[in-house]
Amino acid sequence: MSIPAGTAERVVPTTGGFRSAHQGLAERLACMHDELRREFPGVHRVSVAIYDQRTDLLKSFVDSSESSNPFEHTVARLADLKGLSQLAKTGARATIADLSAHVSSSPAHVRRLVKAGYLSSFTMPMFHKGTFQGFLFFNSFERGYFSAEVVQRMKPHAEVIALSTIMELDGVRMIQAAVRTVRQITRARDEETAAHLERMARYSRLIALRLAPRRGMTDEWVEFLFQFAPLHDVGKIAVPDHILFKPGRLTDEEFAVMRGHVGKGIEIVDTMADTFRLGAAPYVRILRNVVAHHHESIDGNGYPHRLGGDAVSLEGRITAVADVFDALTSARPYKRAWSNAEAIAYLIEQSGHKFDPDAVEILRVSEAAIADIQRQFTDDGSD
Repeated sequence: MSIPAGTAERVVPTTGGFRSAHQGLAERLACMHDELRREFPGVHRVSVAIYDQRTDLLKSFVDSSESSNPFEHTVARLADLKGLSQLAKTGARATIADLSAHVSSSPAHVRRLVKAGYLSSFTMPMFHKGTFQGFLFFNSFERGYFSAEVVQRMKPHAEVIALSTIMELDGVRMIQAAVRTVRQITRARDEETAAHLERMARYSRLIALRLAPRRGMTDEWVEFLFQFAPLHDVGKIAVPDHILFKPGRLTDEEFAVMRGHVGKGIEIVDTMADTFRLGAAPYVRILRNVVAHHHESIDGNGYPHRLGGDAVSLEGRITAVADVFDALTSARPYKRAWSNAEAIAYLIEQSGHKFDPDAVEILRVSEAAIADIQRQFTDDGSD
């Protein structure tokens, strides 16, 4: 079968401003896809989706296509995808010779593939240490391309791609585990409950997922921001308790110490990156931006460097909105929990000054999604 008109040139993932800062798994996948096509020219798309076990969400992650990506910035509950859910449970692999057969009665994701020109598929679940991690998808513009022989010969390539994905995510988890360990050693910080961190991470993803198409950002960037947003205040481990937990207003000297947590956080990130030899990992820049910029303001009146406008990273802007929203809507010993409406009203009041207007607007129109996150992750530990 001939390739559909207008799709002869492979589409390398577009990352906008992210490209210069992050040439990670998406770039490597494009290279591995090129290598794969030398032996299997009919493999026109390779895509990875990863799984969030806490929320049963399957999330688009990286993609290398010769057509438009039909699942860019897509999130779905695995339980709603019956065929894929079965593969995740059994570890079986699936081949569909003709996606266009009975397309009207097919699941929505199959119809989206056909609309993009793909007519056959091979799907492989990914596991690491016995735990389901996500799926690796291969698609072709040709019907019946993934014969038993092709699938068998493709197996080493598929395993390399799966391993590369797992190694990339393991690096992220290594940093997260290191931060959690440091926090435990230096005693628990009462304000940052586990539920708070889970909620603000998901508010960050909610904002990032809807901003990404406008800003030319990738699903890979969305995922790493989601993973790193909860680490924004890692530097607070260096703030003395009598300042961190002071119920009243801080003195100028105390506030200067408090503001120093940003610099301490950057030092910790850099030390961890060097210790684990992750300094060259492009996602470290995302973590660094989260830590460095979450107290900067759009109008230049934030800290520690009084950055403003585009000098404040998108990661920092999103994290700031997500963190403040959850802090306002959470009860503390010294304050009541604000209602969602009260918190949104405050964010709107500070929109364009302290907070990014686009990020605030996304939260404003996401009432149902916010309520769902709050139901799932409660401070009473029932999540």
